[in-house]
Amino acid sequence: MTRNLTIGRPDDFHLHLRDQQMLAAVAPWSARLGRAIIMPNLVPPVVTGAQAAAYRDRIAAALPADATLRPLMTLYLTEATDPADVVAAHAAGIIAAVKLYPAGATTNSDSGVRDFDRVRPVFEAMAQARIPLCVHGEVTDPAVDIFDREAVFIDRVLDPVRRATPGLRVVMEHITTQDGVDYVRAGGDIGGTLTAHHLVINRNHILAGGIRPHYYCLPVAKRERHRLALVEAATSGDARFFAGTDSAPHPDHAKESACGCAGCFTAPNWLPICAHVFEQAGRLDRLEAFVSLNGAAFYGLAPNADRIRLSRRDEPATWPARIPAGEDSVTVFDPGFPLYWHVEEAA
Repeated sequence: MTRNLTIGRPDDFHLHLRDQQMLAAVAPWSARLGRAIIMPNLVPPVVTGAQAAAYRDRIAAALPADATLRPLMTLYLTEATDPADVVAAHAAGIIAAVKLYPAGATTNSDSGVRDFDRVRPVFEAMAQARIPLCVHGEVTDPAVDIFDREAVFIDRVLDPVRRATPGLRVVMEHITTQDGVDYVRAGGDIGGTLTAHHLVINRNHILAGGIRPHYYCLPVAKRERHRLALVEAATSGDARFFAGTDSAPHPDHAKESACGCAGCFTAPNWLPICAHVFEQAGRLDRLEAFVSLNGAAFYGLAPNADRIRLSRRDEPATWPARIPAGEDSVTVFDPGFPLYWHVEEAA
């Protein structure tokens, strides 16, 4: 049995850090990453290069002095987004990507896109400048079953957008279905992120035996066959798939309510979860590609030069069940089984 594994410092290509008190509470849990693509769905959203630069400064102020994290900022795409501002912010190194939320698809997405024809000039400018488009891949049509929304999004929105905009680089984020895996594998300038929580839970974990709000996320976890497809993709070594945790903290009062928020807070334990999944699949030798190499390559970044060590111990790793956040708390995602992989700085 492998007991120690040294890999390049991981990156997280889909991370929510929120703002103000929540930012101060959760940012330290991601401080030992190399880089992270930071989601822009604040209230109000981050829609201009100037706002992204200001948010980056707030993140830097919330990190501990020894943090290794380099935040990679994004802009929230709206129907009023200025293509010139997007290109200028990218050229200046302020942003690494633009995020597409279909209006109403998830947390703080009301400012997202309803009419995709109105954002075609932005897509065309992004294709010309080679700026990645990060996509929340769900339709919001109420007639479409929530478990089918990812597959329908591919057919109705994503594939037509890509066909109409040659050269547009796309990251299909938090894939939850075999359909999503197959679409990324079909080729073209596309990658896909996979979350730690979607690798270990299916929809039964949310609904069977009682509703478990801390497993509720969007896109919602699907059938077991889809979870197995995600595990196969993550552990396959295919460079098109990489880690994006979608770690999404919400105050417990907002999760444990009559209309609970979607999101799983996995920042403290996502890497031990991934190590567990890869170990169970007999593919620990491919973990580094998934968490440290593939995403960097897609974004045109060099791998992080420094390294970390994962040690498998006899006693499980631990972290707080909840962390304080202002006057409330945030529950840490519990995979439902012990995790024996411990994350350490390399000697």
